[in-house]
Amino acid sequence: MQSDPHVLVVDDDREIRDLISRFLRKNSFRVDVAADGLGMRETLARSKIDLVILDRVLPDEDGISLCRELRKESRVPIIMLTLLGSESDRIVGLETGADDYVVKPFSPDELLARIKAVLRRVNELPMQSDLQRAAVLRFAGWSLDRTRRRLCSPEGAAITLTDGEFDLLVAFAEHPQVVLSREQLLDLARGRAAIPFDRSIDVQVGRLRKKIEKDPEAPELIKAVRARGYIFTPSVEAV
Repeated sequence: MQSDPHVLVVDDDREIRDLISRFLRKNSFRVDVAADGLGMRETLARSKIDLVILDRVLPDEDGISLCRELRKESRVPIIMLTLLGSESDRIVGLETGADDYVVKPFSPDELLARIKAVLRRVNELPMQSDLQRAAVLRFAGWSLDRTRRRLCSPEGAAITLTDGEFDLLVAFAEHPQVVLSREQLLDLARGRAAIPFDRSIDVQVGRLRKKIEKDPEAPELIKAVRARGYIFTPSVEAV
Protein backbone atom coordinates (compact mmCIF):
# COMPACT_ATOMS: atom_id res chain seq x y z
CA MET A 1 0.00 0.00 0.00
CA GLN A 2 1.37 3.41 -0.93
CA SER A 3 1.87 5.73 2.01
CA ASP A 4 3.02 8.88 0.22
CA PRO A 5 0.48 11.70 0.62
CA HIS A 6 -1.84 12.07 -2.37
CA VAL A 7 -2.41 15.67 -3.48
CA LEU A 8 -4.93 17.00 -6.00
CA VAL A 9 -3.97 20.25 -7.77
CA VAL A 10 -6.97 22.14 -9.20
CA ASP A 11 -5.87 25.06 -11.41
CA ASP A 12 -6.83 26.13 -14.93
CA ASP A 13 -3.24 27.30 -15.63
CA ARG A 14 -1.39 24.34 -17.13
CA GLU A 15 2.03 25.76 -16.33
CA ILE A 16 1.16 26.08 -12.65
CA ARG A 17 -0.31 22.57 -12.58
CA ASP A 18 2.84 21.16 -14.17
CA LEU A 19 5.15 23.17 -11.90
CA ILE A 20 3.43 22.07 -8.72
CA SER A 21 2.99 18.44 -9.75
CA ARG A 22 6.64 18.02 -10.82
CA PHE A 23 7.91 19.65 -7.66
CA LEU A 24 5.69 17.61 -5.35
CA ARG A 25 6.53 14.32 -7.08
CA LYS A 26 10.23 15.07 -6.55
CA ASN A 27 9.37 15.43 -2.87
CA SER A 28 7.65 12.04 -2.54
CA PHE A 29 4.02 13.07 -3.09
CA ARG A 30 1.54 11.40 -5.38
CA VAL A 31 -0.20 14.03 -7.48
CA ASP A 32 -3.34 14.25 -9.62
CA VAL A 33 -4.32 17.41 -11.48
CA ALA A 34 -7.59 18.96 -12.64
CA ALA A 35 -8.33 22.10 -14.65
CA ASP A 36 -11.81 22.80 -13.27
CA GLY A 37 -14.52 21.82 -10.82
CA LEU A 38 -15.72 18.89 -12.92
CA GLY A 39 -12.23 17.40 -13.03
CA MET A 40 -11.88 17.91 -9.29
CA ARG A 41 -15.11 16.02 -8.56
CA GLU A 42 -14.17 13.17 -10.90
CA THR A 43 -10.79 12.73 -9.23
CA LEU A 44 -12.23 12.87 -5.72
CA ALA A 45 -14.84 10.26 -6.69
CA ARG A 46 -12.25 7.73 -7.81
CA SER A 47 -9.27 8.44 -5.54
CA LYS A 48 -8.55 8.97 -1.86
CA ILE A 49 -7.05 12.45 -1.72
CA ASP A 50 -5.11 13.65 1.32
CA LEU A 51 -5.00 17.36 0.39
CA VAL A 52 -6.45 19.65 -2.28
CA ILE A 53 -4.61 22.66 -3.71
CA LEU A 54 -7.42 24.78 -5.13
CA ASP A 55 -7.18 27.86 -7.35
CA ARG A 56 -9.33 30.78 -6.22
CA VAL A 57 -10.49 31.66 -9.76
CA LEU A 58 -11.51 28.90 -12.19
CA PRO A 59 -13.25 29.08 -15.58
CA ASP A 60 -16.39 27.14 -14.66
CA GLU A 61 -16.87 27.72 -10.93
CA ASP A 62 -15.40 30.01 -8.32
CA GLY A 63 -12.85 28.36 -6.04
CA ILE A 64 -14.71 29.69 -3.00
CA SER A 65 -17.91 27.86 -4.00
CA LEU A 66 -15.93 24.68 -4.65
CA CYS A 67 -14.23 25.00 -1.27
CA ARG A 68 -17.61 25.46 0.40
CA GLU A 69 -18.98 22.41 -1.45
CA LEU A 70 -15.99 20.28 -0.43
CA ARG A 71 -16.24 21.30 3.19
CA LYS A 72 -19.91 20.31 3.42
CA GLU A 73 -19.08 16.70 2.62
CA SER A 74 -15.43 16.24 3.55
CA ARG A 75 -12.71 17.28 5.95
CA VAL A 76 -9.99 16.91 3.33
CA PRO A 77 -7.43 19.70 3.89
CA ILE A 78 -7.60 22.55 1.37
CA ILE A 79 -4.92 25.08 0.45
CA MET A 80 -6.19 27.88 -1.78
CA LEU A 81 -4.03 29.57 -4.43
CA THR A 82 -4.94 33.06 -5.54
CA LEU A 83 -3.83 36.25 -7.23
CA LEU A 84 -6.06 38.11 -4.77
CA GLY A 85 -3.82 38.95 -1.86
CA SER A 86 -5.90 41.31 0.26
CA GLU A 87 -6.67 40.45 3.87
CA SER A 88 -10.41 40.40 3.15
CA ASP A 89 -9.95 37.82 0.37
CA ARG A 90 -7.82 35.69 2.66
CA ILE A 91 -10.43 35.85 5.41
CA VAL A 92 -13.19 34.86 2.97
CA GLY A 93 -11.21 31.84 1.84
CA LEU A 94 -10.42 30.74 5.38
CA GLU A 95 -13.96 31.30 6.63
CA THR A 96 -15.23 29.13 3.79
CA GLY A 97 -13.17 26.25 5.15
CA ALA A 98 -9.71 26.48 3.58
CA ASP A 99 -6.84 25.45 5.84
CA ASP A 100 -4.33 27.83 4.31
CA TYR A 101 -4.13 30.53 1.65
CA VAL A 102 -1.13 31.05 -0.68
CA VAL A 103 -0.82 34.09 -2.93
CA LYS A 104 0.58 33.84 -6.47
CA PRO A 105 3.39 34.10 -7.41
CA PHE A 106 4.65 31.76 -4.72
CA SER A 107 7.79 29.83 -3.87
CA PRO A 108 7.45 26.06 -4.38
CA ASP A 109 9.47 25.56 -1.21
CA GLU A 110 7.02 27.71 0.76
CA LEU A 111 4.06 25.81 -0.69
CA LEU A 112 5.72 22.52 0.26
CA ALA A 113 6.28 23.76 3.82
CA ARG A 114 2.62 24.80 4.09
CA ILE A 115 1.43 21.45 2.74
CA LYS A 116 3.53 19.58 5.28
CA ALA A 117 2.32 21.82 8.11
CA VAL A 118 -1.36 21.33 7.22
CA LEU A 119 -0.98 17.55 6.87
CA ARG A 120 0.94 17.32 10.13
CA ARG A 121 -1.74 19.29 11.99
CA VAL A 122 -4.60 17.25 10.52
CA ASN A 123 -2.87 13.91 11.18
CA GLU A 124 -2.45 14.86 14.83
CA LEU A 125 -6.22 15.13 15.34
CA PRO A 126 -7.69 12.48 17.66
CA MET A 127 -9.06 9.31 16.11
CA GLN A 128 -12.75 9.17 15.23
CA SER A 129 -14.92 7.70 17.98
CA ASP A 130 -18.54 6.66 18.50
CA LEU A 131 -19.20 10.14 19.86
CA GLN A 132 -18.59 11.59 16.40
CA ARG A 133 -21.33 9.42 14.92
CA ALA A 134 -24.00 10.02 17.57
CA ALA A 135 -26.91 12.38 16.92
CA VAL A 136 -27.17 13.48 20.56
CA LEU A 137 -24.39 13.96 23.10
CA ARG A 138 -25.00 14.34 26.84
CA PHE A 139 -22.60 15.75 29.44
CA ALA A 140 -23.03 17.05 32.99
CA GLY A 141 -26.81 17.14 32.52
CA TRP A 142 -26.59 19.02 29.23
CA SER A 143 -28.00 17.65 25.96
CA LEU A 144 -26.41 18.54 22.61
CA ASP A 145 -28.52 17.58 19.61
CA ARG A 146 -26.40 17.80 16.47
CA THR A 147 -29.23 16.94 14.08
CA ARG A 148 -31.47 19.75 15.34
CA ARG A 149 -28.47 21.93 16.25
CA ARG A 150 -29.92 22.47 19.70
CA LEU A 151 -28.42 22.70 23.18
CA CYS A 152 -30.55 22.12 26.30
CA SER A 153 -29.48 22.92 29.84
CA PRO A 154 -29.81 20.47 32.75
CA GLU A 155 -33.06 22.29 33.58
CA GLY A 156 -34.43 21.66 30.07
CA ALA A 157 -34.05 25.21 28.78
CA ALA A 158 -32.96 25.72 25.16
CA ILE A 159 -29.72 27.71 25.00
CA THR A 160 -29.11 29.94 21.99
CA LEU A 161 -25.70 29.45 20.40
CA THR A 162 -24.16 31.01 17.33
CA ASP A 163 -23.06 28.59 14.61
CA GLY A 164 -19.46 29.06 15.67
CA GLU A 165 -20.22 28.40 19.33
CA PHE A 166 -22.28 25.32 18.49
CA ASP A 167 -19.59 23.80 16.25
CA LEU A 168 -16.90 24.51 18.83
CA LEU A 169 -18.96 22.80 21.53
CA VAL A 170 -19.47 19.79 19.24
CA ALA A 171 -15.70 19.59 18.73
CA PHE A 172 -15.17 19.60 22.50
CA ALA A 173 -17.95 17.08 23.20
CA GLU A 174 -16.65 14.68 20.55
CA HIS A 175 -13.23 14.66 22.23
CA PRO A 176 -13.81 14.79 26.00
CA GLN A 177 -10.89 14.70 28.44
CA VAL A 178 -8.38 15.25 25.63
CA VAL A 179 -6.20 18.36 25.38
CA LEU A 180 -6.90 20.02 22.04
CA SER A 181 -4.68 22.73 20.61
CA ARG A 182 -6.18 25.83 19.04
CA GLU A 183 -5.12 24.53 15.63
CA GLN A 184 -6.88 21.22 16.25
CA LEU A 185 -10.04 22.98 17.37
CA LEU A 186 -9.96 25.08 14.21
CA ASP A 187 -9.61 21.95 12.09
CA LEU A 188 -12.41 20.15 13.92
CA ALA A 189 -14.81 23.09 13.56
CA ARG A 190 -13.59 24.39 10.19
CA GLY A 191 -15.83 25.06 7.23
CA ARG A 192 -18.66 26.25 9.39
CA ALA A 193 -18.76 29.53 11.28
CA ALA A 194 -15.45 29.49 13.13
CA ILE A 195 -12.96 32.08 11.88
CA PRO A 196 -9.60 30.34 11.41
CA PHE A 197 -7.27 32.53 13.42
CA ASP A 198 -5.69 31.30 16.66
CA ARG A 199 -7.04 33.96 18.99
CA SER A 200 -10.59 33.72 17.66
CA ILE A 201 -10.77 30.36 19.45
CA ASP A 202 -10.07 32.12 22.76
CA VAL A 203 -12.89 34.56 22.05
CA GLN A 204 -15.30 31.75 21.10
CA VAL A 205 -14.35 29.76 24.20
CA GLY A 206 -15.02 32.82 26.36
CA ARG A 207 -18.46 33.28 24.83
CA LEU A 208 -19.27 29.59 25.17
CA ARG A 209 -18.25 29.55 28.81
CA LYS A 210 -20.69 32.36 29.55
CA LYS A 211 -23.51 30.14 28.28
CA ILE A 212 -22.65 26.76 29.81
CA GLU A 213 -20.49 27.39 32.89
CA LYS A 214 -21.93 28.11 36.33
CA ASP A 215 -19.10 30.58 36.83
CA PRO A 216 -17.38 31.61 33.57
CA GLU A 217 -14.53 33.14 35.59
CA ALA A 218 -13.83 29.76 37.22
CA PRO A 219 -14.77 27.30 34.46
CA GLU A 220 -15.23 23.63 35.23
CA LEU A 221 -16.32 22.25 31.84
CA ILE A 222 -13.84 23.92 29.47
CA LYS A 223 -10.45 24.41 31.08
CA ALA A 224 -7.37 26.04 29.60
CA VAL A 225 -4.15 24.03 29.59
CA ARG A 226 -1.20 26.36 29.69
CA ALA A 227 0.78 26.54 26.42
CA ARG A 228 -1.24 23.64 24.97
CA GLY A 229 -4.88 24.57 24.42
CA TYR A 230 -8.13 23.48 26.08
CA ILE A 231 -9.65 20.37 27.61
CA PHE A 232 -13.35 19.45 27.91
CA THR A 233 -13.51 17.84 31.34
CA PRO A 234 -16.91 16.04 31.69
CA SER A 235 -17.68 12.52 30.58
CA VAL A 236 -19.80 12.47 27.42
CA GLU A 237 -22.49 9.91 26.58
CA ALA A 238 -23.61 9.12 23.03
CA VAL A 239 -27.38 8.77 22.69
